[in-house]
Amino acid sequence: MEKPKALVTARYVIGSLILAIGVPYLPLPISQHWDWWEGWTFAILCTLGFVASRWLATRRHPDILIERGRILQQEDAKWWDKILTPIWFICFVLIVVVAGVDKLSGWSPGFSLPVSIISLIIFLAGYIFGSSAMLENKFFSGMNRIQTERGHHVVSTGPYSVVRHPGYAGSIVSYIAIPFLLGSWWACVPLLLFIGAVILRTSLEDNMLQNELEGYRQYAQRVRYRLFPGIW
Repeated sequence: MEKPKALVTARYVIGSLILAIGVPYLPLPISQHWDWWEGWTFAILCTLGFVASRWLATRRHPDILIERGRILQQEDAKWWDKILTPIWFICFVLIVVVAGVDKLSGWSPGFSLPVSIISLIIFLAGYIFGSSAMLENKFFSGMNRIQTERGHHVVSTGPYSVVRHPGYAGSIVSYIAIPFLLGSWWACVPLLLFIGAVILRTSLEDNMLQNELEGYRQYAQRVRYRLFPGIW
């Protein structure tokens, strides 16, 4: 049997490097402020968080990297997710690029140190909560599909006992903190587009699971909220 690591594609490795290193560090050269501690902190945390979460997830679910490495290549992935997934990435790029340009141009007055620290805490909390979903759920794919070949079933433990889509909930929380951590009001514009895309993706995914995954409707009755308890 071929080892999982041998099945990780070069495309996935390159994409991971872009997500973990390429994009998070963009604000620094764009802003030309190499002493920008908030920019360095954000970039380093993104890199460490990405590496740590994937390493821990792979140790717990050895084949999860194979599944995630096939992003945008699964023939049975939903058509709408093939549109929303690139939009998600584009929004991330726009948020950090706009923040870098804002810092360079001085469009926003910036935020106080307490706001930066609170934003940092919120960013970490959202990232950890979202990553815990990947550690708990071996079916945490990069694309929406029913993974019949992997024995896809409902996961209701850990963060999934709180909300039905903790990965998306964590991403919204962490992304909301980015403009405030990087001191950019203008970065809130692509942030709003990102939140809209996540909400739409959550709704479409939830409908898919209720219609196609056995036991999900019963799970949805027990865990009422999709993203945030008491809200939705």
